[in-house]
Amino acid sequence: MTRPRCDRTAAWAQLQGISAQYAQGFELRAAFAQDAQRFAAFSQQAPHVFADLSKNLIDAASEQALLALARETRVEAYRDAMFAGERINNTENRAVKHWLLRAPRNAADPDSLAVHETLDAMLAFAERVRADTAITDIVNIGIGGSDLGPQMAVAALDAFSVPGKRCHFVSNIDGHELAAVLRGVRPESTLFLIASKTFTTLETMTNARSARQWFEQQGGRDIARHFAALTTNVEAARAFGITTTFGFWDWVGGRYSLWSAIGLPIAIAIGAEGFRELLAGAHAMDEHFRTAPLAANLPVRLGLLDVWYRNFLGFTSRSIAPYHSALRRLPAYLQQLEMESNGKSVDAQGQPLPFGSSPVLWGEPGTNGQHAYFQMLHQGTDRVPVEFFAVRDPAQALPGHHELLLANALAQAQALMQGKADPGGRRNFAGNRPSTFFLLDALRPASLGALLAMYEHRVFTSGAVWGIDSFDQWGVELGKVLASEIAKRFDSGDVAGLDASTAGLLQRLRPGRA
Repeated sequence: MTRPRCDRTAAWAQLQGISAQYAQGFELRAAFAQDAQRFAAFSQQAPHVFADLSKNLIDAASEQALLALARETRVEAYRDAMFAGERINNTENRAVKHWLLRAPRNAADPDSLAVHETLDAMLAFAERVRADTAITDIVNIGIGGSDLGPQMAVAALDAFSVPGKRCHFVSNIDGHELAAVLRGVRPESTLFLIASKTFTTLETMTNARSARQWFEQQGGRDIARHFAALTTNVEAARAFGITTTFGFWDWVGGRYSLWSAIGLPIAIAIGAEGFRELLAGAHAMDEHFRTAPLAANLPVRLGLLDVWYRNFLGFTSRSIAPYHSALRRLPAYLQQLEMESNGKSVDAQGQPLPFGSSPVLWGEPGTNGQHAYFQMLHQGTDRVPVEFFAVRDPAQALPGHHELLLANALAQAQALMQGKADPGGRRNFAGNRPSTFFLLDALRPASLGALLAMYEHRVFTSGAVWGIDSFDQWGVELGKVLASEIAKRFDSGDVAGLDASTAGLLQRLRPGRA
């Protein structure tokens, strides 16, 4: 699909003019004072998610210009191509169909039939594990999308988890992580899930082999019962000793894979019904993104806001602040989703970008973040947009806690906007610092699914405007190749061809060096 580059459109030039006016001073406090309908105009209910965008540095003119930019860069046509199954991942010549993983069964689509056959088999296996009282621990061994998504979702939905089962996640090749998990489990009561599409991922397979070795050394019997694989390489899994495998497809990117067989630990934790509810919530957001007009399309509005901040107001990072302890892994999950997708310096045709792409995402759950880095958010020299996440109905009954938590979230967003004057200067809060507030009625599988799908489509939108391929990750591969080459040198000590720094560090790090 041919799409004009965003910086060569009329809307881009218009936005440059508008942003020049913002440089003279756009005041949120004045914007609210002048427009009694600002909250209504810049807030929106989407499936399971309410979003308040009114505390952002944006007005009707800038949003209209951003919508024009989306139309000129053919975001709608690109979206429709994705939902039609076209190969929009052009560098890998693949379709992008993670949305199909949560769509209802479609008898006319062969991929849909395969998706639901795998889903049914995976959920049946999950229910058998849940009913098996001999299994008390599930250890998921993966990395990247095979770890971050399932780990985040299992923690987020802990209130729905089955009693008597503990989920552990191992991703780091650092043996300390696996060793710490193995110290707390027993071979006869542990199920290991090996999550690797190719069954060749270096970190995952190193940990998997060490787990199997521990299992056998501790007297474990029947690898086929205590190990399962989430992979398409059935032969490699069988050679490992695994007979239970669940696959997925090359049109499922790793950071979009929790909806697939990679979500098995989620299904074990919350059950088949809960997992289907997770998929249904995501599908509801898919339909919103697919059908809602751009001006009323929440993922589109968010993605365009990201373009506005990154390219016109010069904001290079965004802070994620979930005010719910169960969402503690959400910042890490969103880091991969956005920065691995849109952290590109060339467009889909391989041409260098003359403008910025993905911001840096970072964060910590509230209220911990308030006592760590919020000082910088309020009084630092850089303005960092903040995204607050709050849940109206708690899953715990301790009196007073939830009201204080929500009060803190509201107060921080208010303080960032309003600030506080201090003639002495040291206690001066300039205010006018932007934030977005997301609200879920309750943290349930459906609302979590909708929230995550919203973010996926938000990333799609900004990537579409920038004209990049949001679905490859070639930058991840170079380090893997170099690591494999360097690992061979630890035994030999050969540093030939290495730069002086790498050679010097390798020599100091070799085992046994005095």
